[in-house]
Amino acid sequence: MVKNLTKGRPLKQILFFALPIFIGNVFQQLYSMVDNIIVGNTLGENAFAGVGATTSLAFLIIGFVQGLTAGFAVKTSQFFGNNDEEKVKSSVATSIVLSAALTLILTVVSVFTTMPILKVMQTPDEIITYSYDYIVVVFAGLGATMLYNLVSSILRALGDSKVPLLFLIMASVINVGLDLLFIMVFKMGVAGAGWATVISQLISGVACAIYMFKRYQILRLSRRHFKMSAKFCWEHLTIGLPMAIQYSIIAVGIMVQQAALNAFGTLYVSAYTAASKIDSIVTQALVAMGSAVATYVGQNYGAGEIDRINKGVNQAMIVSVVLALLGGIIVYFGSDLLTGLFIQNPSAQMLELSKKYLFWQGVFYIGLAVIYIYRNALQGMGYSLVTTIGGFVELGMRIMAAFLLVKFWGYLGLCLSNPCAWLGVDVLYLIGYYALIRVKYKKARVCRNIKIIEKKRHAAA
Repeated sequence: MVKNLTKGRPLKQILFFALPIFIGNVFQQLYSMVDNIIVGNTLGENAFAGVGATTSLAFLIIGFVQGLTAGFAVKTSQFFGNNDEEKVKSSVATSIVLSAALTLILTVVSVFTTMPILKVMQTPDEIITYSYDYIVVVFAGLGATMLYNLVSSILRALGDSKVPLLFLIMASVINVGLDLLFIMVFKMGVAGAGWATVISQLISGVACAIYMFKRYQILRLSRRHFKMSAKFCWEHLTIGLPMAIQYSIIAVGIMVQQAALNAFGTLYVSAYTAASKIDSIVTQALVAMGSAVATYVGQNYGAGEIDRINKGVNQAMIVSVVLALLGGIIVYFGSDLLTGLFIQNPSAQMLELSKKYLFWQGVFYIGLAVIYIYRNALQGMGYSLVTTIGGFVELGMRIMAAFLLVKFWGYLGLCLSNPCAWLGVDVLYLIGYYALIRVKYKKARVCRNIKIIEKKRHAAA
């Protein structure tokens, strides 16, 4: 059901909204996690490393999709918070048309540039075929990824974070079954893992879309809502594209990291892949808090509730600090056990490399928590330009780490590259958010004073 986040206790609203997102994010991570586990335990270490080596390239394109659809949904949440039903419907229709057009472009570009990019990233010869066979299938099915992310973003904009979770759980179960069927029965190799991901996401997206349009009156569109206005499209693109570009900018930095990692050899790629998957699962609580803050801020910004925005953001940050500390403890003490899920009989060196990476990520999880809370708060208010600049800062820090820290400290330098990027962009987001909130407070006080004066004038008259 749709949920108005402009009423009730801020922290309670954020936490209850974030919980289904967290569970959903974990299941979404299972798409790639299950692929890696099954591939690693059935097709061998090279196949595992090959799939893992595509993580940054996948994030370049899929991150663009996630940022784009989340950006479109910001406008939808603001209209919903302002109780403008017609604008909500027009926003959804505009998002659908823009997403369809951009999906076609992204699919063609990503499929035809996959192999050249893998070569530029210095993917080792013994795994590059595995990398290509897997990721080109995922890119060919990009429409399924766009569909699911769009419908789930729309529902979250209206305060419904439960329905996307239910369909995602269904898709995750299907994904596991298809992985086993395609890889172990049909002998499709790593391409089978790619097809399992695409098909399960397509089922999830279609089912969620059907439910969404049938269940919610506010989302039942007519032909007039699809009449495109250049101004309205531009309003969506000015938020969606900067957020999409920001995700892709971050992905470019991660690709530079991956290129530096590939130079170390397959053993390091395998250890890093396993560790990064563990890291992704553990940090989903922080991601969920950030996503909840984006919708919460979007709705309250549309309603003009600046005090409520700041209170909710501050409380969410406190909770995220606690979650970051817990995450650090989990990855440090559970690294050996969790790494063993991905690689059958991992060597002592591989366990050591995985643990080293996880240790240095966990130490700086609070810096990551700051990014998710304040970046999403800024995006919820529609100030995606600041977050795009933040993406460039992260890119610069990661490139610096890849060329300098790795040169002097080797693998340790690579492990420190993410924390360097996090701490560098934290400063920008903190300054940007609190400077913006101060301006909004001043404007709100001026508006209140004007209303008081006008009220007194009417009373005197």
